[in-house]
Amino acid sequence: MSTLATVLLGLVAFLAIIALWGVAIYNKLVALRNQVKNAWGQIDVQLQRRYDLIPNLVETVKGYMNFERSTLEAVIQARNQASNARESIIKAGGPVDTASMKELMVAEGTLKGAMTNLFALAENYPQLRATENMKQLQEELSSTENKISFSRQAYNDQVLAYNNAQQEIPAVFFASALGHHPADLFVIDEPEAKKAIKVSF
Repeated sequence: MSTLATVLLGLVAFLAIIALWGVAIYNKLVALRNQVKNAWGQIDVQLQRRYDLIPNLVETVKGYMNFERSTLEAVIQARNQASNARESIIKAGGPVDTASMKELMVAEGTLKGAMTNLFALAENYPQLRATENMKQLQEELSSTENKISFSRQAYNDQVLAYNNAQQEIPAVFFASALGHHPADLFVIDEPEAKKAIKVSF
């Protein structure tokens, strides 16, 4: 075999190794991005569950809290804003749109604050607290809140792994060119919203 053929063979082997290495990095980033989307799907299911429960809650308390109309309206408005923000994320194809995620985080903070106010006021209505429907809703909301917390933690763990993989060498040099961008953690910035919603009576 001539020297030129050996050099060409060596060059082809080198390029093949580089190509396989690039494919492995690309596949890893794709797998991590899909894990982020899957983890988001778990949050999405629980958020929708909560959004579905809130109108039932408002209907249940409406008859007892005649003088708290502004509180009930604030809950419904906050729920609608959060639901719309969630829909924006779905239309964007998942939690890849930073603006939509930030909108959802703000809306979720507002919703949690409104729900906290509602439950605080409901404490003043013993007959409401004693109804079977209220007890059932309280149990369902409490369970849903716990599932949202667990799902959010799992999502944030996947986002951390995905973002780290993009920032590691050598992926950092071409992740963006391949369509991979850092994902946002799902955090609620407002201190009151970070507290669990109190739903016990």
